Amino acid sequence: MIIPLTGHHYLEVVEVLDHPASDKAPFGQAVRARSAAGGGWMGWCVAVEDLAPFEARLGRSAVPGNRKFPDGRELIWQQIGIKGLIADPQVPYLLKWEGDPSLHPSLARESEVTLSKLTIAGSAERVSEWLGEPVEKPLEDVDVEWVAPKGTPGIMSVTFQTAKGPVTL
Repeated sequence: MIIPLTGHHYLEVVEVLDHPASDKAPFGQAVRARSAAGGGWMGWCVAVEDLAPFEARLGRSAVPGNRKFPDGRELIWQQIGIKGLIADPQVPYLLKWEGDPSLHPSLARESEVTLSKLTIAGSAERVSEWLGEPVEKPLEDVDVEWVAPKGTPGIMSVTFQTAKGPVTL
């Protein structure tokens, strides 16, 4: 399920499919691992214009992704970093959107809900190293609170600003 937010952001709720293909794909493996750990925030992603620096640093190519709509339209992207997210859940995976920009998930319907804060168990330095730039750059419109991990690093909570005030999950 896609929940559009303001500012070209969106929230995606995912569930493990009981299908052999989901065990082969890294994204399916990440979803299954999070589900097996009791659920919660699987991770986060950052949209970038160029995946080449990440491909060079990670030593592998980005992989295509797509979502077909019932009316035949298709949302397409390239992604890399799911394996990094599985190994170190504080780091985001990376997307390069392609095709029709009007199909971006944040535009699925109007929203007045804003992503305002991420609380991440981990290290800003580690995530900046992963991104190859200060983590604040891709998150310039979202506050980030870094906390020392107690167990596995990763997303601890997300705060949304709604018409009725902040909501933290």
